[in-house]
Amino acid sequence: MTFRDIFKSGFMENMTAVLMLDMVTALALAFLLGLYIFFIYRKTYSGVMYSPGFGVTLIGLALITTMLIMTVASNVVLSLGMVGALSIVRFRAAIKEPVDILFLFWSIAVGIVLAAGLIPLAVFGSIFIGIVLLLFASKKTPDTPYILIIHCEDERRETETKEYVKKRVKKMNLKSKSVSDGIIELNYEVRLIDDDSSFVNKLQKTDGVSRVVLVSYNGDYMV
Repeated sequence: MTFRDIFKSGFMENMTAVLMLDMVTALALAFLLGLYIFFIYRKTYSGVMYSPGFGVTLIGLALITTMLIMTVASNVVLSLGMVGALSIVRFRAAIKEPVDILFLFWSIAVGIVLAAGLIPLAVFGSIFIGIVLLLFASKKTPDTPYILIIHCEDERRETETKEYVKKRVKKMNLKSKSVSDGIIELNYEVRLIDDDSSFVNKLQKTDGVSRVVLVSYNGDYMV
């Protein structure tokens, strides 16, 4: 068959290249595995703000990829058109969490593998990946980092506050310091002793301290 013969082939003839049973099976499995990926994403998420819309995107991505790859595999002409169409698409949505990229590629990979007819690989591979992610997500760090924000009136209060906090935490590092309108703002990264944060209440009542905030910190964002 020459390249000219390919373009002469009828549209309906190419449409029958994919069996109805194969389409239904692949799309149904893509939907089920997409739900599974959504479940794993929800269970392992540890970012700033959970977005249910992203989970729905994972399901839709698995379905769309399956449909797209089955179309490409069944029709050379359409595959060339899709390559040209997708080449002009630009995705500008920012990925806030690095682990989100993993789930995006996972959904795409499931669609590709299912469309290729490798159903056992898609099913058992997804189960294995989900178990690995759940195991790593269940492991908590021994010392959860926190950011302690303190507003002091003067340098003397700053020194006293520093010494007070240092005696009541495991570890303390100054992350930033800013001065404005007579207020000194201190941002410390601290590790609590036995998750005891009662010193924050006492620190708030100290003369010369106007504000004290303790927030969880995952290394990139404040939670």
